Amino acid sequence: MIPSYYKSPNNDFTLIQGDCVETLSQFKFGFDMVFADPPYFLSGGGISYQGGKIVCVNKGEWDKPKTTKELDTFNLRWITAVRDHMKENATIWVSGTQHNIFSVQQQLIKLGFKVLNIITWAKTNPPPNISCRYFTFSTEYIIWARKSKKTPHYFNYELMKALNDNKQMTDIWRLPAVLPWEKSCGKHPTQKPLGLLARIIQASTEPGAWVLDPFSGSATTGIAANLLGRRYLGLETEKTFLAMGKARREEIDTLSIRNDYLERLVKAKIINHRDNFNLSDNYDCDYGIAWLQ
Repeated sequence: MIPSYYKSPNNDFTLIQGDCVETLSQFKFGFDMVFADPPYFLSGGGISYQGGKIVCVNKGEWDKPKTTKELDTFNLRWITAVRDHMKENATIWVSGTQHNIFSVQQQLIKLGFKVLNIITWAKTNPPPNISCRYFTFSTEYIIWARKSKKTPHYFNYELMKALNDNKQMTDIWRLPAVLPWEKSCGKHPTQKPLGLLARIIQASTEPGAWVLDPFSGSATTGIAANLLGRRYLGLETEKTFLAMGKARREEIDTLSIRNDYLERLVKAKIINHRDNFNLSDNYDCDYGIAWLQ
């Protein structure tokens, strides 16, 4: 049995402390979707601008720069482990910048994945470039790939079209970075916005699906998954971030907060209507998690 750091009361949200490769090697289970936000390895002493202040971008030892060979080895290791726990029709989403995304793409191709799209996330509220010596960094990339080249994947095309004024949604997504209301339980240096994850999860899973995040961080993936009636397993090494994820999950057990988050997603045209997602979803959250305690 694998000890969990935290499990929600209805078992739809689980956090485990540990390295994703080592943890995944301890059980057999197939996930419907994976979202991964691996380290970008940018903590080399640079500076940025946040909240009206100049700040150091060093995030921790886990984000220290690596050589090209080390980066490729790191990405191949975790993607291999994750692939072994994906259902045959499952898809994976991996976020990054030019610093790591090309390595990720090459390892996915090496392992037999079929790249479906490379989403350009154009941030509507990027931080300014304080050096004024090059263009402002305002985008990140998200690779969407399926495990098997031959097995069809799930894509909620009609919903994505409906949420885009009945026009086909393109691979350029104009969405804001994390907003203040999403930081109610603390700040994570690489936190992703709830709207981004909600769109990804709706696009590629059905209600009741199991979603894996091997670099859970502040557990935005899990919060989005549970708000949308999906189940979640997050793996994370840092106890501070695990505590943040736990607090965020406990927060949405308060119905008023849960409904407020859903209303915000409706207004942002990320979901159609908050009443489509409620606490009475009748799927069995205990199914398939006998390897946890």
